[in-house]
Amino acid sequence: MDAQTAESLLNFAEEAGPSLRGPESKALFEQFDQKYGDLQSALQWYIDEERATESFRLASALVAFWMATKRMEEGCVWFDRALALPGGEDVQRGRASFDAGYLTFWRGDYERSWLLQNRALELGRRTNNPTVTALALVGLARIALFTDVEEARKLCREAIAVTEGTADRAGRSSAMHVLGAAAQMAGDFLEARDIMSQRIALGREMGNLAIVSIECNNLSMVERQLGNLDRAEALAREALEIDYQRGNAQSIPWMVNGLAAVARDRGEFKHAATLIGIADAAMEAAGGAWPPDELVHYQRTVATITEAMGSAQFERARAAGRSMTLPKAVNFALGTRSAGS
Repeated sequence: MDAQTAESLLNFAEEAGPSLRGPESKALFEQFDQKYGDLQSALQWYIDEERATESFRLASALVAFWMATKRMEEGCVWFDRALALPGGEDVQRGRASFDAGYLTFWRGDYERSWLLQNRALELGRRTNNPTVTALALVGLARIALFTDVEEARKLCREAIAVTEGTADRAGRSSAMHVLGAAAQMAGDFLEARDIMSQRIALGREMGNLAIVSIECNNLSMVERQLGNLDRAEALAREALEIDYQRGNAQSIPWMVNGLAAVARDRGEFKHAATLIGIADAAMEAAGGAWPPDELVHYQRTVATITEAMGSAQFERARAAGRSMTLPKAVNFALGTRSAGS
């Protein structure tokens, strides 16, 4: 590895990385996978050379790839090594601290994530950078959802205020996402529907399928609680289809969780239990943990169908879902029930 090759790989990751959330993402994931060994070598070279800013930039550019391909733990290790370097630009260190905290959150280490997000917030404010500041506030809001939904909403509104009148889009969009989830958790379903619908429209306009899928899934939760089961199912199916086609393993259990809740509300308990097994296996394979808004619905579904079916029948149906290959599981979740027989 040399400086020219490392720079070329950094440029590739930064230029192609945002498109991992778009319609051409599957082909790009394959390109990243083919280059991954070289990308790791470049990251190692930057760390060995103590080029902190470039180390931060390359690690941040790889976050979407690490998330989608079940490499979150690996990404956290790389961030720890990069952030241990001295020096570097404060804005890039702040963004890397946020991204490290983001990966750590989805792995379920909330204490470590809280520390990283507070460091990102400090650096964002010090450099007067609205995007880093807003993203860090949203990172703290995600953690607050577990214990204090109103605090989470306050943090999201602060993040939106920080971005007013600036060119930022990332921080504001992220704040809207978590604010919608917080409104859903607080039972403000009409506010949640409005925020999530706005983000779906924005995602379609930008060609950002990641936004479309996650907000379709979140809006599915809202519509289900409003009693609109057909609409809820259609939204969860769209979300699952998008992320399966994109190759995003991390979010598949969330979409299946939504379909399980719809099946539960229709009284289709065996189907719901099988879907829970699929969600369990997908979550374990991704190396993730349930976010707070999803966890509530997952636990409620498990409790309801266990009571309805009895533990033994529930565990048999759950085991059937856990045993499926991913293509078979997705086919089952999308409605071809014979796939699970």
